[in-house]
Amino acid sequence: MRKKSFIPKELSYLCFYDNASFDMNTQKVVEASLKSTDTEEFIDIYFFRPIGYWWATFFHKLGIIPNQITIAAIFIGVAAGICFYFTDFRISLLGVFLLIWANIFDSADGQLARMTNQKSELGRILDGACGDFWFGAIYLAIVFRLWPEWHFYILILAIVTGYCHSKQAALADYYRNVHLLFLKGINGSELDTSKELAEKYKKLRWTKKPFLKFFEGMYLSYTKGQERWTPQLQKMLAVIHNKYKGNAPEWFRNYYREKSFPLLKYTNMLSFNLRSIILFISILTNYPWVYFVFELTVMNGLLYYMVTQYEHISRKSKNELEISRQY
Repeated sequence: MRKKSFIPKELSYLCFYDNASFDMNTQKVVEASLKSTDTEEFIDIYFFRPIGYWWATFFHKLGIIPNQITIAAIFIGVAAGICFYFTDFRISLLGVFLLIWANIFDSADGQLARMTNQKSELGRILDGACGDFWFGAIYLAIVFRLWPEWHFYILILAIVTGYCHSKQAALADYYRNVHLLFLKGINGSELDTSKELAEKYKKLRWTKKPFLKFFEGMYLSYTKGQERWTPQLQKMLAVIHNKYKGNAPEWFRNYYREKSFPLLKYTNMLSFNLRSIILFISILTNYPWVYFVFELTVMNGLLYYMVTQYEHISRKSKNELEISRQY
């Protein structure tokens, strides 16, 4: 029985990669540009990824590289944040459009990198910082928008919310990459360790590559934070590293993926789509503070549940590995 394509018919005409992919059907071509279908959300699969694929092929024909697309996405997203300062509905609606556009470009850069094998460490760092720039501008816009009524209270609320937001996004990204590690192996995941990053950071010189060293330092701090929040997972990964040199046996990869897959819906909820929908509603209805409340209540609740469940899985998985070492 033929597997049904997840690309809607009305978007199928967008899929035209002009390289060795000509002989592949639409589904396989677009799937090849994704990290994995396991880690993709419904809105991404049916909206952002197909359109992102079209932009990726378009940029490829123009000779534009993924990092350039990421930088463009940063500027578009920051422009969206500026729009959210204004109470005029039309300007707010323009901000919604710009943020969606920025996320499409953020999808396209990764898809182009995978299709053309132009992955780079700088690209990974820029991609991770992209959302920080967007939401940094958005948070500032909301603060200035509500300052006349809320004064310092809105600034404090924004700082606390921003901190929580950063942890939500960082851990969601981390757990997805752990899942990809066991799904596709080391080459199919973007999972980094603070130890490896620290060694790279030390080798960089401020006088020669100040830009790269700055972002490498930010990324190192980001990764250390991910590791601090996942102690049981780190213990599990340590066993894999010490016993299997980082390459987990097939039985364990299947075991972990089976346990991890049901929780991926929470990593997706803590990413862009859900929070952006609430953001759009709160901005367009002129109640931007609702977005902060949503982040602090619903999103933090999802974060707590996701982390506790993954830590429980990691503890059990580590025990399975320890038992297997006896044989």
